Amino acid sequence: MKKESSNNMHQWSPEEEDAYPRLSKSEMDALRSANPQKFSSINGWWVVISQVIFTLLIAGLFYIFIGLPDRNVYTYSALVGGFIGFAPSALFLLRLEAAKKTINTGPGGYLTAVVSGEFLKILLTLLLFIGFALKQPDLKWIPLLVAYFVTIKSYLLVWLWGSKR
Repeated sequence: MKKESSNNMHQWSPEEEDAYPRLSKSEMDALRSANPQKFSSINGWWVVISQVIFTLLIAGLFYIFIGLPDRNVYTYSALVGGFIGFAPSALFLLRLEAAKKTINTGPGGYLTAVVSGEFLKILLTLLLFIGFALKQPDLKWIPLLVAYFVTIKSYLLVWLWGSKR
């Protein structure tokens, strides 16, 4: 008998309360209105726009600081690197926008759109890297990778800038 009571003590019982209480829609709306800073989100299109701006800035810097014979190749390589960074992000956002507009999309459908969109983003990034490497072997990899890295890090920069406002 004593063993049976100790086993019951370790089993989960559905009557126990959750660690986090479930809130109704009205309670959640009241919580959001009381502290809107904690519930703010960043529009994904601002991230893509910042990626395009950073791409143009990096390409401009390479254009200004690289000598005349290689100037165009370095600038073009930086533009390609930025394009490899922001084109898949834009495709991902278009996938999410299409999922939002679907009438029958529930939480599971939207999660499927996020996962499939992320898969398409990774696939397109790999295909763009491979395609540009094979079709344009004269590209300079340093400016391409610098511009790609900056466009990828613009997610973080936009998030930091948005959280300080």
